[in-house]
Amino acid sequence: MAIPTSPKEQNLNAAAVVPAAGRGERLGPGAPKALRELGGVPLLVHAVRALARSRAVTLVVVVAPVDGVLQVRSLLDDHGVAGLEGKDVRVVAGGATRQESVRLGLDVVPDDIDVVLVHDAARPLVPVDVVDAVVRAVEDGAEAVVPAVPLADTVKQVEPAAPGRPEPVVATPDRATLRAVQTPQGFRREVLQRVHDKALSDGVDATDDAGLVEQFGGRVVVVPGHEEAFKVTRPLDLLLAEAVLARRRANDEF
Repeated sequence: MAIPTSPKEQNLNAAAVVPAAGRGERLGPGAPKALRELGGVPLLVHAVRALARSRAVTLVVVVAPVDGVLQVRSLLDDHGVAGLEGKDVRVVAGGATRQESVRLGLDVVPDDIDVVLVHDAARPLVPVDVVDAVVRAVEDGAEAVVPAVPLADTVKQVEPAAPGRPEPVVATPDRATLRAVQTPQGFRREVLQRVHDKALSDGVDATDDAGLVEQFGGRVVVVPGHEEAFKVTRPLDLLLAEAVLARRRANDEF
């Protein structure tokens, strides 16, 4: 009788889906957020390069705006991303929501891929160690994995009020039990497919894939993230990212 192999012993391939169809209006007017430049290079290109550095990732699927597929393909080609590190990079059209875009990206992932990562294009500086840690946790048997960092600030739960109005405090959660979640989030392929299929059939819309796993009864675990894997959402974030990138380039880390 054959001895079953553990998840850690299996030779698992990983694909990464990068939803990049959003506008990112909090960054101000201009190009879609994923195409804003950081150090002269679009955020999206930085994000794809970060994923491609992981030996486990064999395919990166970029989900572009419906009217921007050709532009994104050309952009990636111009920056030498296609075939980077010998990896397969594909671009597909996204949907009206992030959830739909992830599902459309998942649709083109080959059946022999066992692990799927979902990564925000707006997290351009995620270290490869974080990517590898997420993949390893899935390989070790986790259904869903999120990288996260402890909170530095005290958090208050409030009763929402109109913009600009005082908001009554309801509770002060113990921050030792709280984490700020980052990406890439990692999933067993069949788990991510199952929760997206169920969300579609049930009419559920979510902005967090790990949240879908939780909502439908799955188990999510956390691995350590990194302070430099922050999300570029506002102009101040872009300034911070420029500073981090400049330090990396000065130290030949990037």
